[in-house]
Amino acid sequence: MSNFLTTAEYHQIAAGLRLPRHAFIDGVFRPALSGRTFTTTNPATGAALTDIAACNAEDVDLAVAAARAAFEDGRWSRIHPRERKETLLRLARLMEAHARELAVLESIDSGKTIFDCETVDVPETIHVLEWHAELIDKIYDQVAPASDSHIALVVREPVGVVGLVLPWNFPLLMLAWKIGPALASGCSVVMKPAGETTLTALRVAELAVEAGLPAGVLNIVTGSGAEAGEPLGRHPDVDMVSFTGSTATGRRFLNYASASNLKEIVLELGGKNPCVVLDDAEDLDTVAAHVVNGAFWNMGENCSAASRLIVQRGIKDRLLERVKAEAENWLVGDPLDPAVRVGALVSKAHFQKVGAYLEATRAEKVLMGGKIVSEGFVEPTIVETRRDSKLAVEEIFGPILSVIPVDSFEEAIAVANDTDYGLAASIFSANGKRAIRGARMLRAGTVTVNSFGEGDISTPFGGYKQSGFGGRDNSIHAHDQYTQLKTIWIDLS
Repeated sequence: MSNFLTTAEYHQIAAGLRLPRHAFIDGVFRPALSGRTFTTTNPATGAALTDIAACNAEDVDLAVAAARAAFEDGRWSRIHPRERKETLLRLARLMEAHARELAVLESIDSGKTIFDCETVDVPETIHVLEWHAELIDKIYDQVAPASDSHIALVVREPVGVVGLVLPWNFPLLMLAWKIGPALASGCSVVMKPAGETTLTALRVAELAVEAGLPAGVLNIVTGSGAEAGEPLGRHPDVDMVSFTGSTATGRRFLNYASASNLKEIVLELGGKNPCVVLDDAEDLDTVAAHVVNGAFWNMGENCSAASRLIVQRGIKDRLLERVKAEAENWLVGDPLDPAVRVGALVSKAHFQKVGAYLEATRAEKVLMGGKIVSEGFVEPTIVETRRDSKLAVEEIFGPILSVIPVDSFEEAIAVANDTDYGLAASIFSANGKRAIRGARMLRAGTVTVNSFGEGDISTPFGGYKQSGFGGRDNSIHAHDQYTQLKTIWIDLS
C-alpha cells in the first residue's frame, strides 16, 4: 500500500465509511445491555465520529459465557490445526482486501498518520496474523526421556478463555499481536479495545465472521476500563489476561487477579527507552534518522519510543545538528495528508498531559520545538536536560526527546540503565566489540545495535523491570502464554 492517494481522496473515503457501533458477542453485534453509549471522536478535528456501546459487567458476563461455551464444546479449540490455520488466513486475506479502508479508519479514530497506517500498521497487522496462522500446524509437542517401561508426553493445550486488553496507540497491530497467538493456540477470546480507539477492532470482527470464525470464539466488549476492563480482569471464569498499556493500569490487573481466581496475567507496560550514541559512531546522518524516527514516530505515543538520547560529548554537537535537520522534515498536520509524519495526539486528555510536559521544558535547554501547533498537535521537541529531570525519568508518550550528554561508555550505560523501565534500548558504535558489550549490559528486553527498532514478528518482544512480565509478544514464544503444558505419563510395565 505504498501508492498513496491525495489528501482529498482520503477525506472522501473517510466521509463514506460505515462506522461500527455495537459490541460483538457470541457472533453477533449488539448494543450494551444497559443501552448506554459513549462518543468516539476524531482527534485531529475534535468532531464526533459515532456513538459506541458502553459495556459493563453484565455485558462482560455475557461475553465470557459465550467464550466459555465455545471453548468447552471444542468448535475451535478441538478442530484440526489446519482448519484454524485456514480460517485465520482467510481473515488475513479479507483484511488485505479492505486494507485502505482499515488504514483510513485507524487514522481518523486515533490521530495516526495515514503514512504510518498504510506503510506500517495495516500491512504489519496482516503479516502478524499470517505468521501465527502458518505456525499453527508446525509446533510439535515433545516426548521426554524416560525409562524403558514408561513414555512421557509433554503436550500443549490452550489455556482456555483469555481476556485481551488493548492500548490506544497501535489498535490494529496490538490486536494482531494478541489474537494471532491466542486464536492460533485454540483459545476463546474476550477483547476489550481502548475506549479511544474502538472502530478497527469492531471492523475486524465483521471480517472474522466473513472468514468463518465460529460464534463465541472472538468477543469484543467496548467501553471504559472501569466499566468493562476491570470486570474482565476480575472475572472468575477468565483463565488469563494479556494486557498492554500503562504500568499503573498493569498493577491494577495484578490486583484483579489476586482478588479473583489467580488468573495468569501477562503485562507489556511502559518504557523510558535509551538511545546510546558513542563517540565512535559512523555516518551521523543515518544515526540522526534513526534517532528522529525513534523519538517522534507515532507522535512519540509508543512504549518503545527512544525518548532519551544519551550521547558522548565529543560527538554531541555534530549529531544534534543533524538530528534537528532531520526532525525539520517531519511535517505536523492533517493525519490524512500522506506528507505528514506527526499527526494528532489521541485525545484531549492526553494532549493536556503532554502539554504539561511541554511547559516543563521551559526550565530546560530547548534545542528545537517546544510549542503547541494547534489543539491536539504538538511539534517535535528536543530538550537538553539532566539525567534526573522529570523529562528524562517519566514516560511522556509524546514527541519530546530528552538529550543527556555523558563523558564515557561506562557513564552512558549507567545512565541508560538508571530507570524503572526496561522495555527497549539502542546503541550506536562503529566498534563491534563495544557495541555488543554495551548491548549485553543494557537492561532491556530488546536492544538494537546501530538502528532503532523492535525486531520483527520472529523475535520476542517484552520488557524487564516495570516494563512488564509474564510472557512475550511476537515470535513462537508468544504462543507460550496462551497454552498450558501437560505431562502425560504412560506406564508400560
